[in-house]
Amino acid sequence: MDLTLAIILIAACAVAGVAIGFGTGVTYRKKVAEREIGSAEAEATRLINEAIRSGESRKKEMLLEAKDEIHRSRTEHDKEVKERRAELSKQERRLQQKEETLDKKADAFERKEEELAQRVTEVAQAKAEAEEIRKQHLATLEQISGLTQEQAKEFLLKSIEEEVRHETAVKIKEIEQQMKDEADEKAREVLSIAIQRCAADHAAEATVSVVALPNDEMKGRIIGREGRNIRTLETITGVDLIIDDTPEAITVSSFDPVRREVARLALEKLIADGRIHPTRIEDMVEKARKEVDRTIREEGERACYETGVHGLNPELIKILGRQKYRTSYGQNVLNHSMEVAHIAGLMAAELGVDVAMAKRAGLLHDLGKSIDHEVEGSHVQLGADLARKYKENPVIVNAIEAHHGDVEPKTVIAVLVQAADAVSAARPGARRENVENYIRRLQKLEELTGSYPGVEKAYAIQAGREVRIMVKPEEVTEDNMIILARDIAKQIEAELEYPGQIKVNVIRETKAVEYAK
Repeated sequence: MDLTLAIILIAACAVAGVAIGFGTGVTYRKKVAEREIGSAEAEATRLINEAIRSGESRKKEMLLEAKDEIHRSRTEHDKEVKERRAELSKQERRLQQKEETLDKKADAFERKEEELAQRVTEVAQAKAEAEEIRKQHLATLEQISGLTQEQAKEFLLKSIEEEVRHETAVKIKEIEQQMKDEADEKAREVLSIAIQRCAADHAAEATVSVVALPNDEMKGRIIGREGRNIRTLETITGVDLIIDDTPEAITVSSFDPVRREVARLALEKLIADGRIHPTRIEDMVEKARKEVDRTIREEGERACYETGVHGLNPELIKILGRQKYRTSYGQNVLNHSMEVAHIAGLMAAELGVDVAMAKRAGLLHDLGKSIDHEVEGSHVQLGADLARKYKENPVIVNAIEAHHGDVEPKTVIAVLVQAADAVSAARPGARRENVENYIRRLQKLEELTGSYPGVEKAYAIQAGREVRIMVKPEEVTEDNMIILARDIAKQIEAELEYPGQIKVNVIRETKAVEYAK
C-alpha cells in the first residue's frame, strides 16, 4: 500500500511537473510571439513611414513634371495661336485687297456697260441712217443704170462666179502642179530605188503545151489500137491530146495548167521509155503527178526563201507553188508575185513601213490565180478568202482585196502592193497583150473622152498611155479646160482597166486663116 501510494505520488508529481512545464512553455512561447509581433509591427510601421515619405517625394516630382509639361504646352499653344492669328491677319488683308479690286472692276464694268449701251444706241441710229442712204443709193443706181436690183444682183453674181471659177481653176492648177512635182519626185525616187534593187527574173515564161516526138511513127503508138492509149491518157490526166498533121509534135490542151504539165511529163516519160500501153500510162501519169506535186511544193518554198517570207501555212505554200504553171498575159504569175514582193518590200523600207509585212502581202496578192480556173469567183476574192481561211493578218487580206481597187486600201502596205503590182505588170516586156483587146481598149478610151460636151476630137496615142483631146475654143474656156481634164481623168480611173497611168492632154487653140490674093 505504501508502494501504491508512492507510485501515485510519483505520478501526481510527474503530472504536476508536466503541467508546470507546459505552462512554462506556453508562457515562453507567448513572450516570444509577443516579441516577434512587436518587432513585426515596428518593421511595418517603419516600412509604412518610408513608403509615405517616398510617395510624398514622388508626388512632388510628378507635380513638378506636370507643371513643366503644362508650362511647355501652354508656351507651344500660345506660339501656335500667335502664328494662326498672324496668318488670319494676312488672309484678311488679302481678302480686303481682293474686295477692293473687285469693287474697282465692278465699277469699271458698270462704266463699260453704260458706254456699250450708248454705243449700241449710236450704232442702231447709224444703221438706220445707213439703210436709208443705201435705199437712196439703190434707187439712184437703178435710175442711172436702168437695171433693177435683181438684175444687178444677177449680173454681179455672174461676174463673181466667173472670177471665182477662174481663181479656182488657177488654184487647182497650182496645187495639182505642186502636188505632182512633189509626188513625182518622191515616187520617182522610191520606185527607182526599188526597181534598181529588185533582182527578180523578168522573163515572161509561157506554159509549154506542145510535146516533141522523135518521129511520126510515135503518134500511132500513142494513139494505140483503136485509140485505147490516147483515151486512157486523156481520161487519167483530164486533158485533150490534139494529134494533127503537125510533124513530130502533139498538142496538149487543157484549161488547168497543172493537168497540162502532168500530161506533158507523162508523155515525155512514155516516149523515152518506149513501152506505151494503158497500164504503163497509169504508172507514168502517177509518177508525173508526184513529180509535179514535189515541184509545186519546192517552188512555193523557193519563193518564200527568196523573198524572205516565213511562217506560211504549208497549204498556202502549195497553193503559191501552183502559180509556177499559171501565166497572165504571158507573164509567169509566180515570178510576178515574187517581183511584187521585192518591189513592195523595197518601197516599204524607203518609207519606213513594216518590210516583212509588205513582202508577205506582195507575195500573196495573186494567190487566187492558183485556183480561179477551178472555183467560181474573181482571183481577188478567192485570194482574200484563202488568206482568211489560213489565218493571215487582216492587213494582208486588205492588201489582197485592194490591189485591183475592188475595195479601199486601209493601210500604207495595201497602197504599196497596189503600186508594186502596177509596176511589175506595166514593165516593158512583162506581158503580152492580145491585139484585139489592145485595139478595143484604145477605142473605148477614145469613145469615153470624146463623149464630153465641147470635145471636138480625141486621139489615143503612145499605146494608150496618153489621150490627146482637142476642144472647141468657143465652147470650152481656158479655165474650164483644167476642170474638164480632171473630170475625164476621174472617169477613166473609174471605168477603164489599164496598166500604169494614162496622161490626159487637153488642147484648146484658136486659128485665124486668111488668104492674100
